[in-house]
Amino acid sequence: MTPLGLMRPLQRLPTVMVLNDHKIFALEEKANKLRQLIIEALVTAKSGHTAGPLGMADILTYLYFHALRHDPKHPTWPDRDRLILSNGHICPVLYGAMCLAGYAPIKEFTETLRKFGSKFQGHPWREFLPALETSSGPLGSGLSQTTGMALAHRMDRGRSAGRFFYCLMSDGEHQEGNTWEAIMFAGKERLGNLIAIVDRNNIQIDGYTEDIMPLEPLFDKWKAFNWHVQTVSGHDFRAIDSAISEAKSVFNQPSVIIAETIPGKGVKEFERKYEWHGKPPNPEEAKMALHELRTLGGKIKGEHE
Repeated sequence: MTPLGLMRPLQRLPTVMVLNDHKIFALEEKANKLRQLIIEALVTAKSGHTAGPLGMADILTYLYFHALRHDPKHPTWPDRDRLILSNGHICPVLYGAMCLAGYAPIKEFTETLRKFGSKFQGHPWREFLPALETSSGPLGSGLSQTTGMALAHRMDRGRSAGRFFYCLMSDGEHQEGNTWEAIMFAGKERLGNLIAIVDRNNIQIDGYTEDIMPLEPLFDKWKAFNWHVQTVSGHDFRAIDSAISEAKSVFNQPSVIIAETIPGKGVKEFERKYEWHGKPPNPEEAKMALHELRTLGGKIKGEHE
């Protein structure tokens, strides 16, 4: 019998997800708007995380406005794809994407983030916003939750294609042992309906990941646990689309996409600085950031100059 680790991945028929130039432009505009909402919400909240949400805006835009099977008018639709945010501290980007998609009023998000009683808590709380699949806070638990959902679905419906379970993860939470237990278990179960997306931004709250607890070779580590592994730019919509399509075509392995992102993406003053992992902009910094986003770094002249 061929050892599991040497098996070639079975392939589904590729999912047709063609992105033309018009659609990519629309996604880029949506991602830029999402980044603005994140800044507006954080400066009002006076607390929260900046770098991660800005860095993951393109991934969340792609998922909610192109890839996910979901219905904002029926958030508990039984056949929806499931999206679990393991690194709950970047929830402003999730909340913003959901509001842009129609799950809740945008103004409510930008004005009540992290306020007592708000739907939009500092970490996702599913009882406050039904469209959230899980509550999250402690890092390292999201992949276990997603693996359980994916396995339960397969037990109920077999290996039928069409529905996927996505887990968004940080790179820093690979320092949690629970993450590796889930990686090992999902690889053993060959969960082809499970897609993990790692935000590989190389920072955590107190420094750079490779200084604090080196993760490399991250690609090889996932592959050793029998996952289908890809590395892409987390800011290239065509690359993201190709990676998701390929992940959906793999039948007998879970897939992980290591998305190389720039923390603080879109605001030069914030980019690649771990200090922005866990702090919000003050009013002056927010004004600067919004001007940069609205003018695309000064490329657009006019009312926002």
